[in-house]
Amino acid sequence: MYTRPPAVAGQFYPSDPMDLRRMIGGYLGTKAAGSQVPKALIAPHAGYIYSGAVAGSAYACLADAHARIRRVILLGPGHRGYVPGLALPSAQHFATPLGEVALDPGATQKLAVFPQVIVMDHAHAFEHSLEVQIPFLQTVLEQFTIVPLVVGGAAPEDVSAVIEALWDEAETLIVVSSDLSHFHDYETARGIDRATAAAIVRGTATLSPEQACGCASINGLLHFARKHKLRIAALDVRNSGDTTGPKDRVVGYGAFALYSPRESLPLRPEDRHLLLDAASLSIARGFEHVPDTAINSAAYPQRLRVHRASFVTLKAHGQLRGCIGSLEPHRPLVMDVAENARAAAFGDPRFRPLIPEECARLAIHISVLNAPVALNFKSETDLLDQLAPGADGVLLQQQDRRATFLPAVWESLPGRAEFLRELKRKAGISQDAGPETFQVWRYTVESFSTMYHAF
Repeated sequence: MYTRPPAVAGQFYPSDPMDLRRMIGGYLGTKAAGSQVPKALIAPHAGYIYSGAVAGSAYACLADAHARIRRVILLGPGHRGYVPGLALPSAQHFATPLGEVALDPGATQKLAVFPQVIVMDHAHAFEHSLEVQIPFLQTVLEQFTIVPLVVGGAAPEDVSAVIEALWDEAETLIVVSSDLSHFHDYETARGIDRATAAAIVRGTATLSPEQACGCASINGLLHFARKHKLRIAALDVRNSGDTTGPKDRVVGYGAFALYSPRESLPLRPEDRHLLLDAASLSIARGFEHVPDTAINSAAYPQRLRVHRASFVTLKAHGQLRGCIGSLEPHRPLVMDVAENARAAAFGDPRFRPLIPEECARLAIHISVLNAPVALNFKSETDLLDQLAPGADGVLLQQQDRRATFLPAVWESLPGRAEFLRELKRKAGISQDAGPETFQVWRYTVESFSTMYHAF
């Protein structure tokens, strides 16, 4: 039985098993036990010293599924030549310094009927994009098989169809291997990768090779995610300039998790208290003219370091005193809350900056946005029928114009037609604009509040 030997052990990761386990254990950190288990992950594939910490944030999400997950579909780009479709190996096992992992014979046989799937050993022989994921899986899972696919010239629909054929079991995990931008300076890369991460979380993008080397796999996964209404969260987005490398030519890395819509990701009571305290602390530091929020995200649980979007609303004596938020996840949740709290207090252009005398009766309201879901509609009536008053936040976009209403806005605009009309007005979109000219996402929020307290 043919075993595909490790090709990049000793280069991309340690060849000594003890060193390798020690390194991966450091990247996993405190496992996210008790958190939601994702259906799919996107993780980077550079040398571990560059991207291992980012990959670790993805694999830590599997702590509660270490015994449940029995099969992993691995998809990643080829770096050693063109692949016309999706390539399987003829090997029965993949080896790493941590041992051998068997291929799933039933799954590979099922894929034989797909014309886009071929057997191409040379696509796998020296390819690192799939190999570097396996030691992480060997560390966090118990017994599992793999379905390794190098993805080349495959349309999103072709990749999605392959995932569709294998995914519908609780024991199956999908892992897409991809880095983000390549060889820009640090600040340029941060801008590109931030936009790419936001596009992935929205789930509607078609990425290019300049945004992600594994764009074919990601585009196929996003096609699949839209069909099954999976929610997408960014876990970590950094680049080699943040880890080990210089900052003149960096490579971007991102970790993302895709969740079943049947599952929720509620914040724990202690998480809510920590976020409310972070908001108060950020405002207090603003009064002291401290130049930053004084929040160290590394001191907070991993659950609060996941990239999520939030809004912070301030009310003094029951009257709106400031509201600033993020529509897209682009930083750790605790940092997003802290920055938005400070901006609501001192940077909302509708109000003068907050003064300490107002704080005796200052209420802080935080709304944490769950991942938005794109709506498909044929008419405005069809769109309105899909909205749930009081529950849905709505994001409306037409080219570069966009606006959102949080679910709380339904209290003052209870009618669906009125709600959409005012949202169009807020976005600067004509009331006569047809449904084919704009896009709509809906989302839910977790909202909680407290009174401001000084530190």
